[in-house]
Amino acid sequence: MHIFYSGHVQGVGFRYTAKAAAAGFEVTGMVRNLPDSRVELIAEGAREELEAFRQAVREAGLAHFIRDEKVTWTGAQNEFRGFDIVQ
Repeated sequence: MHIFYSGHVQGVGFRYTAKAAAAGFEVTGMVRNLPDSRVELIAEGAREELEAFRQAVREAGLAHFIRDEKVTWTGAQNEFRGFDIVQ
């Protein structure tokens, strides 16, 4: 699952909240701020875990900061260990 979030998503603890939410799911991946003020999130895992994680991110107090959420689905590349914040 590859998501680009836009809105007021930087400077509000978005990355840290996403990382904390990931701890409750069987997912791996990363989250990072982009220079164009969006946040990029990549997560790998079972589809139902990813959908639940995506919903948990919104329900963790971030929904009102998100104006748009562009999601694409691709096959897992198995490139992540854990879920990290990338600078």
